[in-house]
Amino acid sequence: MRILLAALALTASIGAVQAQESDLAKYCKADIDRLCQGIQPGGGRLMKCLKAHSKEMSVGCAQALQKMKG
Repeated sequence: MRILLAALALTASIGAVQAQESDLAKYCKADIDRLCQGIQPGGGRLMKCLKAHSKEMSVGCAQALQKMKG
C-alpha cells in the first residue's frame, strides 16, 4: 500500500513539473525568441538568459517562472 501511495505521489509530482514546463514553453517562447536569440538550449542557459532579462520579459513568462520556483 505504501509503495502504491509513493508511486501515486511521484506521478502527481511529475505531472505538476510537466505542467509547469508546458506553461514555461507556452508563455516564454516569444520572450526566449526575442531576448535570448542564439542561446543554445540546455544546461540552464535559457533560464539564465531569462533571469538576466527579467525586467524585459512578459508578465505571463515571469509568472510561469515564478511557478517553477514554488
